[in-house]
Amino acid sequence: MIQHRDSFLDHVAAQLGRPRKTEGVVRPTYKHAPQKNVMASYSQDELVAVLKDQCLTIHTDFKETSMSELGHAIQEVMEEYAASSVMTWEDPRFQEYGLSDFINQPHVNVWETHEENRSIELAEQADVGITFSDCTLAESGTVTLLSGKGKGRSVSLLPRYYIAIIPKSSLVPRMTQATQQIHEMSQQGRVPSCINFISGPSNSADIEMSLVVGVHGPLRACYILVDDK
Repeated sequence: MIQHRDSFLDHVAAQLGRPRKTEGVVRPTYKHAPQKNVMASYSQDELVAVLKDQCLTIHTDFKETSMSELGHAIQEVMEEYAASSVMTWEDPRFQEYGLSDFINQPHVNVWETHEENRSIELAEQADVGITFSDCTLAESGTVTLLSGKGKGRSVSLLPRYYIAIIPKSSLVPRMTQATQQIHEMSQQGRVPSCINFISGPSNSADIEMSLVVGVHGPLRACYILVDDK
């Protein structure tokens, strides 16, 4: 429920010196839309190359694999990170991508949805959080996570390390296409509880413009690109 909306909007309109508009608002049609043209002609393989280069800039490890080798690729990353415990989403894609055996291992915890669950606590204690990317922005090296039932936000935030499984089909050029997809979802009444855009590991340059990685989130991140065609 939205509270005090009308009074707030009335106040804004009064400060603008005009009556509040309640109808007849038409989205403008712009002559030029350059944001839609950037990398619009790129193939999926060209977008992969852009993403791979961007990962170097945002201090993110990058691997490519097939669906049949995905479990092995995840295990490789965990060994590189000296990680043993995992937190994941309750996501049907883990089964679809052949990871049923992986998520059924005793050191892997899946986000629970009942009221008395310990998912946040387990995510905080986990070495690695693993999620799928719902939409991946090649230009900025950004994964988009649509949270909802069984898909807690803490999985990509609280563990020491983060692994994003990126279906190759999820690649788009930039934020323009991601927001368009989200808009289409909202038009259909499918709105996630939270939308996170994640570009590599946590980092900050607030203090004297000196970049520090791993300040308020995962210390390292790895994108595993999966050829899902």
